[in-house]
Amino acid sequence: MANIKSAQKRIKVNAKKAATNKANKSELKTVLKKFNEAVDSGDKALAQENFVLAEKTLDQNASKGTIHKSAAARKTSRLAKKLNKMA
Repeated sequence: MANIKSAQKRIKVNAKKAATNKANKSELKTVLKKFNEAVDSGDKALAQENFVLAEKTLDQNASKGTIHKSAAARKTSRLAKKLNKMA
């Protein structure tokens, strides 16, 4: 354990941020999984609905810095490509 007060605070802050990032990434994975399941089942309406949610979640995570903005854009593009292949 750190002896200096500022170091102790950094440990607490880093732990809190790590927990938040973990929760956000977990939510993102769940949303992407639901989208992929909808695409695999062939349900266009459900896939479209899940795509909107996935895009929103990706953008939110990118703005918070949980994932890089280019990674979010790349994933969104790939999801859109998958969705358009269904038509």
